[in-house]
Amino acid sequence: QVQLVESGGGLVQAGGSLRLSCAASARTFGSYAMGWFRQAPGKEREFVAGIGWSASVTYYADSVKGRFTISRDNAKNTVYLQMNSLKPGDTAIYYCAGKRGIPHRTVNEYDYWGQGTQVTVSS
Repeated sequence: QVQLVESGGGLVQAGGSLRLSCAASARTFGSYAMGWFRQAPGKEREFVAGIGWSASVTYYADSVKGRFTISRDNAKNTVYLQMNSLKPGDTAIYYCAGKRGIPHRTVNEYDYWGQGTQVTVSS
């Protein structure tokens, strides 16, 4: 069983930055692909970014490409999401997720989820 705990959310003005962190409990964290997803009110949960176990493979949603960066520190069992040039449309609850194997863009492919952290971008 893997427990994931997100942190770093908050309120920021448009154009600002936030860094989300996701701490994992698994001793085998280094073998998991990790993803960040988000869910805005009234909308479905959507893929934001994914990273392979070695960090050599990363994926991004088109809507965040060039603004967000996913990274991981396997020694600290932590994955990060650096968010720059934030827009009001980025407002959502952000979730960290984990799975064995390769990263994936689909919600149902992930086995483990955190509780989420709220990100609010004001205009």
